[in-house]
Amino acid sequence: MTDKQIDKKEENQPAPLPTDVGTEAAAENKEAAPEAIEQALEEAKAAKAVEAIELPKIKAGMLVRVHHKIKEMSAKGEEKERIQIFEGLVIGAHGAGNKKTFTVRKVASGVGVEKIFPVSAPAVAKVEVIKQYRMRRAQPTYLRKGYKKKLKEVAVK
Repeated sequence: MTDKQIDKKEENQPAPLPTDVGTEAAAENKEAAPEAIEQALEEAKAAKAVEAIELPKIKAGMLVRVHHKIKEMSAKGEEKERIQIFEGLVIGAHGAGNKKTFTVRKVASGVGVEKIFPVSAPAVAKVEVIKQYRMRRAQPTYLRKGYKKKLKEVAVK
């Protein structure tokens, strides 16, 4: 290419767009961005003021007492919150992380009742481990059918 052709190419190039002008500043801000994001997340957590409860490691075969928050409407239309305790045997734990759930079974008035509790739900106030039985299966669903083998208690870990 000759010098004349190079000059013509430079003349034909469009003017830089306004978004191209601040690219150096944007590159500098990318380094500071993770710090700003972390700070914003901390502020959001502080603003929510929701306490994350510590739950024990829940496994099948544990006899647990789940404190469950229940919201009710009174006759006057006022919203009341109370804690109801559901005590039973854990017959399974499913999922991982925030999506983890566990199933608790108890027999009330001769009828088997099962509830599935999400671990990360704000409705679960507290989970107490009362006893732990030795289980050889991850999900002892055979307890649903009335098969009541004598369960051996082990120390709660």
